Amino acid sequence: MESSIHVSEEIRRGRNKLAATVVGGHAVKHIYNAALQFILLPVIKVSLSLTGTQLGALSMSMRITSGVTTMGAGYLGDRFANHSGLMLAISLGILGVSFFLLGSVSNFWFLFAVMLLVGIGPSIYHPPAIAALSRKFPDKRGFAISLHGTGGSIGNLIGPVLVGALLAGTFYFVMTWQNVLRFSLIPAVIFAVLIYVLMRNIPAADEGTKSFNDYFSRLFFLVRKRAMIMLVLLTGLRSMGQSAIQTFLPVYLLEDLGYSEIVVPLYLAGAQAAGIVAQPIMGHLSDRYGRKVVLVPAVVALGLLYLGLRFADPGYQLIVIILIMGSFQYSLHSIFIASAMDVAQGESQSTVVSLIYGATFFGAFSPIVAGIITDATFTSNAFVYGGIMVLISALILAVVKLPKTANQLAESGGS
Repeated sequence: MESSIHVSEEIRRGRNKLAATVVGGHAVKHIYNAALQFILLPVIKVSLSLTGTQLGALSMSMRITSGVTTMGAGYLGDRFANHSGLMLAISLGILGVSFFLLGSVSNFWFLFAVMLLVGIGPSIYHPPAIAALSRKFPDKRGFAISLHGTGGSIGNLIGPVLVGALLAGTFYFVMTWQNVLRFSLIPAVIFAVLIYVLMRNIPAADEGTKSFNDYFSRLFFLVRKRAMIMLVLLTGLRSMGQSAIQTFLPVYLLEDLGYSEIVVPLYLAGAQAAGIVAQPIMGHLSDRYGRKVVLVPAVVALGLLYLGLRFADPGYQLIVIILIMGSFQYSLHSIFIASAMDVAQGESQSTVVSLIYGATFFGAFSPIVAGIITDATFTSNAFVYGGIMVLISALILAVVKLPKTANQLAESGGS
């Protein structure tokens, strides 16, 4: 369906190239993130004989620095909107360096310190990247941001399978987890340079904020909006559930069910494949019919699926739940961001992204809570905890009033 709102030629110019570059860079970033989260951390846990609580603490350390850095990236993304390519390149560069250092860890506390650095690189990427898409695609905001999420799902699909294959010797040679991390520096630097070159000459749709004071006046304007506050809260609650699942589902498959280092990523890859298909569809539907119409049933379904992980039999039942779970899990975040962009009405786009991503800070301590639960009972009880957190967010979301999308406003004559 063609957009029903007018977009100037200046905004349209270069936007397809921008989208392809941003989505591709996001895929690369998530190859690293997913390989670490879904395969390397569980393998490191076994190698260093870490407890569930220690694993939760590692996840927490990464999320703490990620939340703090995201807010700084929001300021830079709005203040220097015409330098988004440079910021994306810096993001991938820091990511590669942190992975290289991670390959030299030998004990828990060294690992904890390096994981603080690991959280910085990826968090710089989202605010300038998504804001650039939002500015260039005001008529297809949900769809464009969902494409960004699709890039992440593609990376999440490739990363664990690739690293699992390297660790298992599928390519006729076996790499240790230390060497996988050290060699990660090279492709990160290559893609950082490539993204900078590709985005260098794409015109920005916004020159950014004029000054430090201008930025904060816009920020205070945003946080006074009730809908924005509620979206931040809901993102935090959902993040608490999701971070518990992301941390302990791979551990459950690897340790409790005894699956190999190549089978585990194949299970998790199924969720990513489902997300690749679902994200642009859900993004388009949210543009057409409204964010809340898509969000509420999807969040409820996700919470129930998390609970279902606890009771599913290994094999067919577990595979089906993971597949369906992926359809919702990786689509929701994009639509929450698009909703926040709608609330902001085009103001401070990078800051809006940083507020939503920064809200995941609430989930930083959640893996420790889940780790304490798993150490005291069973790993699968982390799924019950995660499901309950997501269902609570669904109940609150049901009573939150969200603004109409640009296309809805255009179809209704702006009323």
